[in-house]
Amino acid sequence: MSKDFKIIDYLKHGTTRQKEVFGIFKNHSIMEKLEEYSPILVGTIPINIDIDNSDLDIICFAKNLNSFLEFLNNKFSNEDEFIVIQKNIKGRQCVLARFRLDNYDCEIFGQNVPTHEQDAYLHMIKEYEILEKEGPEFRKTIIELKRTGLKTEPAFAQLLGIKGNPYSGLLKYQAHIN
Repeated sequence: MSKDFKIIDYLKHGTTRQKEVFGIFKNHSIMEKLEEYSPILVGTIPINIDIDNSDLDIICFAKNLNSFLEFLNNKFSNEDEFIVIQKNIKGRQCVLARFRLDNYDCEIFGQNVPTHEQDAYLHMIKEYEILEKEGPEFRKTIIELKRTGLKTEPAFAQLLGIKGNPYSGLLKYQAHIN
């Protein structure tokens, strides 16, 4: 992998949207506010397969979810459409905050798992590797599938012929070396 997604500086040299997101994050000090939680921007914008309604997904390593929930309330409750919830995903407790940040829906997700080990990060890294290997036409097809309403992992699974659960299947997928 040639790109370090853990530091958002790569955005300032990216696509128009990536540069815009970089500016928003800097103007609102998003990553600085979240710094103690090892935040990583994940999803489609970092790997340039975003569509018009793509949101900003930030994952965090929150050892104490109650403290993290309180922190999110303190730092972000003044943002438009703010809501924070605790939920259970795949048997693991997490905290999720949603709000509007300038023209974007933003989600901050925290769980007691290091960010580089969370599924959202692992999916993004795998997708990035596949996109780099498969090239621009593959990327265009993924974006078109997303525009028809398909989520990212199912779009990859469809194009790569991954059977069964697209989320776990994608993580297990091994690109064939030509």
